[in-house]
Parts: sequence; C-alpha cells; structure tokens
Amino acid sequence: MKNSVKIKCLEHEDRPREKLLDKGAAALTEVELLAIMIGSGYEEKSAIELAREILSAYGPKLHQISKMEIGEWLQIKGIGEGKAATLMACFELGRRRRLETALNLKRVECSKDAFEFLLPHLGDLRHEEFWVLLLNRGNNVIAVKKISEGGLAYTSVDPKRIFTVALQHHSNSVVLAHNHPSGNLKPSDDDRRITRKLQAVGVELELSVVDHLIISGNVYFSFADEGLL
Repeated sequence: MKNSVKIKCLEHEDRPREKLLDKGAAALTEVELLAIMIGSGYEEKSAIELAREILSAYGPKLHQISKMEIGEWLQIKGIGEGKAATLMACFELGRRRRLETALNLKRVECSKDAFEFLLPHLGDLRHEEFWVLLLNRGNNVIAVKKISEGGLAYTSVDPKRIFTVALQHHSNSVVLAHNHPSGNLKPSDDDRRITRKLQAVGVELELSVVDHLIISGNVYFSFADEGLL
C-alpha cells in the first residue's frame, strides 16, 4: 500500500477507537472522530487518511461537511451508500441535539439566546430561509416559524405573513432571522431595508421587532447588538 498506514498498524494510543475508549471523545481530533464515523478505508487509504482528505476538500469546518447531500458523499472514493447514510445520520443527530437544547432554553434575554434557538434551523442550510422567533411579554419563546425559503443568495420576505403569524400566536415581540450560506455575515442593503420596514410595521401594530439575526454556520450578526435597530 503506497504512502498509506493502516489504522491497525498504528500505536494503540493513536488508534481513534482505542483513544476514545481510553481518553473519551473530547480527546479526539475532528479527523479522528470523522474516521470513526467512516469506519474503514479502502485499499489505497485508511479511514484516517480518508477523513483528512474529506476535511481538506470539503471543510475545514464541520458545519460545512454537515451540509453535504447524499450525491456529494457518493462522489468520494471509499464512501459508499452505507457510509454515506451513517455520516448523514450522525450529523442529523447533532442537529437535533442542538434543537433539543434550544427548546429547553425557553427565555430569550440577549442575541446569543436567540441565536442558540435559531441555529438548529438555519446553521447548516445551503439556501436562504427567513424565520421568526415569537416571544411573549416576558421574552419567553412561544414558537419559531419559517416564513420563506429561497435560493443561494436571496429569499423573499412578506411582512403580512410575518405579522399574521405573530398575531395568531399572541406574540408581544419578534426576533427576525435569516441565513447567509455564503458565510458573509455583513447585512446587504436589502437586509437593512426590510429590517427598517418590518420594524416600522411592528410599531404600528404595537409588536416590537427586538432583533434581526443573520446566521452563517456557527456565527451570527445581530442588528440590535450593532445598533441598527
């Protein structure tokens, strides 16, 4: 096997599974964790080498890999349907864990709280979506609703839809949110315009727009924090 080292040939403490059992999952690198998820390599590459190749080509951030669809996984040599299904299931479990954590949050006291609640819905998307977080008078979360879904760089926003949903749930305030799949957190002119418009409509309805978050991966931009509301 040229330029390749099989995992079974590594020192005991350097084998991902053994290292996890000895030291715990937190001690492993992203490459090692991904290698365990992959399970085994193929004739030319070990699971560790395959994991390193995937992170280099499709990463380096894990949230970028978590967005990959079945067709993309199957284009990688050494990844068949079984491994692709396992990988996608692992990433989906991670997303659902974040959502479960967010559902236990209940109260929103700052932009970070709102971000934690919205991240499971928007963090890993490859197209733009617009969501709204509905809050009661005590800033407790009533519901989180998707308003629209668009393409890679744009999604339409209908103020009537947003405030109809908010009034139906007897909300006192809302947090607006959409994602930027490109990774650029800077608000566009359209983002600023629609935020001002929605804020003005909210004033008329006595329903406050307390923030607008732009989310990309595991980071966000807050209009409120930046003094844009």
